[in-house]
Amino acid sequence: MSFTFPNGFVWGTATAAHQVEGGTWNNDWWEFEHAPGSPAVEPAGDACDHFWRYPSDIAMLADFGFGAYRFSLEWSRIEPDEGEFSRSALDHYRRMCATTREAGLIPVVTFHHFTTPRWAVTNGGWTDPAIVDRFARFCEVAVAALGDDIGMACTINEPNIVSLMGHMVGVFPPGHSDLGEYAAANENLKAAHRKGYDAIKSGPGDFPVGSCVAMGDWWAPDGAEGVLAQTREMHEGQHLAAAAGDDFIGVQAYSRTRLSAEGLPEGPEPGIEVLDMGYEYWPNALEVSIRYAADVTASPVYVTENGIGTTDDAQRIRYVTDALGGVRRCLDDGLDVRGYFYWSLLDNFEWVLGYRPRFGLVGVDRVTQVRTPKPSAAWLGEIARTNTLE
Repeated sequence: MSFTFPNGFVWGTATAAHQVEGGTWNNDWWEFEHAPGSPAVEPAGDACDHFWRYPSDIAMLADFGFGAYRFSLEWSRIEPDEGEFSRSALDHYRRMCATTREAGLIPVVTFHHFTTPRWAVTNGGWTDPAIVDRFARFCEVAVAALGDDIGMACTINEPNIVSLMGHMVGVFPPGHSDLGEYAAANENLKAAHRKGYDAIKSGPGDFPVGSCVAMGDWWAPDGAEGVLAQTREMHEGQHLAAAAGDDFIGVQAYSRTRLSAEGLPEGPEPGIEVLDMGYEYWPNALEVSIRYAADVTASPVYVTENGIGTTDDAQRIRYVTDALGGVRRCLDDGLDVRGYFYWSLLDNFEWVLGYRPRFGLVGVDRVTQVRTPKPSAAWLGEIARTNTLE
């Protein structure tokens, strides 16, 4: 059987600056990785050297058959100190946009993907209300320089992960576990999205702007439906509601979360495959997430991230096939799903877990930086080229 996706359906892959560029030393993540007692297993270092190798990486992506490339701006390069903006850095990202377009791809630019300049976190970072206007100013300056070359824009990547992992779980910067901080960070992240959205829309260029929310499937034992709904609202719902009415909502889904009757996270279900990230092989999470996001926001949906960290490329193909089957069912039911971005183009720095998880369609030698496409790259590229899932 085969399924043809709608005309104009966007196929792409994604990266993030800190995970691939190398040398992004002026942000909170670099500082966090090098702090004594850090939970990070290793620093990002040179990453994939994408800061210099992006032209050949983009050409490779186009050769596979994809139509879009999602990448992020490194705020700490563009504004290395408060109010000081680097023309050189802005020119670099403008060249990235231009190179993407010249390769026949849509440049999809994320303005904040987990990393914040060191100077912006000295007084509380995302718990400090001042961060809202700082981020909006950054968006205003960046879009003024890049806007007429941008094809799509995402304001903040997974704001709910920034707050949860940094201020509740404690394995992202600043490494805290404080319910008050978590609540404050969520409010500031939602406000920053709104102000950032307005700043980007008011700049040059005419392109859709949205947010990207981390989502997934959810499970709780019988009788705990209220706890599940409350937890899901706290993690996903509030950020979806803050983005309601935008040009699109970006859905990013990988697995499911199992809760106890008290709402605490539980481990994987016995008998279910467990991946290198420690969570379940659960491709159905994407379909569940698309339906929930569409219901809450009433906006068009792009899958801005979906993928699997594995050394078994056959498992990767199986996972994406299953996930795309869920996209197909959503389309069959009339949901407005407009694109799918696989995470990630390259095997890259996976935050606190370092380089162990392998999400890439392309392997990267950690010493030589040599790129080696995996069979999944040609397989998914052919789906993108033909717009058809066999």
